Amino acid sequence: MLKLSIALPVKVQNGGLFISRGIGRHPSRRLNSWEVIFVEKGTLAIREEETLFQVNAGESLLLWPQRRHVGVDDFPADLKFYWLHFEVKAEANDSSWISTLSIPQHMQIRDPQYMISLFRQFLSEQEKLERTAALEFILLMILQQMTPGEHIREESNDSGVALAWKAQQLIRTRFHLPLSTSTLARELHCNADYLGRIYRRVFHLTLTEAIHRQRVRAAEKLLISDARSLKEVAGLCGFSDVGYFRQIFRKHTGLTPAIWKRRYCKEHINS
Repeated sequence: MLKLSIALPVKVQNGGLFISRGIGRHPSRRLNSWEVIFVEKGTLAIREEETLFQVNAGESLLLWPQRRHVGVDDFPADLKFYWLHFEVKAEANDSSWISTLSIPQHMQIRDPQYMISLFRQFLSEQEKLERTAALEFILLMILQQMTPGEHIREESNDSGVALAWKAQQLIRTRFHLPLSTSTLARELHCNADYLGRIYRRVFHLTLTEAIHRQRVRAAEKLLISDARSLKEVAGLCGFSDVGYFRQIFRKHTGLTPAIWKRRYCKEHINS
C-alpha cells in the first residue's frame, strides 16, 4: 500500500450554493477566513471596506479576512452564486501564498462551465460523512482557475496561438458533429500533429480531451433540463455510442449520467 504525506497550504471550512428568492441582501460581517464567490447567474453587489464590487455572471470575487464586507442592494431574483470559506495555513506564510498564486480579487473566469463543475464536485464531496483531502484539492483547482496566468490572451500575435483559438472556436460550435483532430486540421488547413501540439501548449489539453469536455458539458445541461432518453442526449452531444458516452461522462464528472441527473435535478441550495 502506498502511503503519502501531503501538506496542503489551505484548509477548507465550508461552501455552498446560494439561489435568490428576490429578498434580503448579503449580511454585514468581518470574517477570519478567506471567501471565494463565483456568480453563475445575475449580479451580486457587495462592498468590502470602501471598495464596491459588481460581480456579474461568470466572474469571481475573493473576499479577504478581517475586512468588513456587506451587500449594498437587495438580492436580484435571478441571482445564483457559489461560495466557499477557507483558511491559508501558517506554514504557507499567510497572504504571501495568495500573492504567489497572483489571484486577482475580482475577475472574469475564462471557462465558467468548468468552474461550475468544480464547485459542484466540491459540494458533492462535502456531503460525504467522512471528510477527505479532496475538498482542499478541489479548492486549489478553483483558485487556479482564478489565476490570470492560466488564461492565454486570444489577441496574442503568435500565429500558433491564433490557430489554437480557431480550433477552440470550432470545438465550441461543432462539438455535436463528427469531430476529431484530423477533421479540425483539415478545416484549418494545417498539419494534425502540429495543431495538436500547439493546442496543448495553449490550453493544456489534448484536442480529444477538449472535444470530450465540451460534449460532456452540453450533456450535463440536457440531462438536468430535458426528459430525453440517454441515447438521444448522447446523439445530440456528438456521441454515436451510448456505452462510450457513459464512459467519457463518468471520466469527466466522476458520476454516471443517471446519477448526475438524479443528483442535480435537485440543486444543492443554500439560501
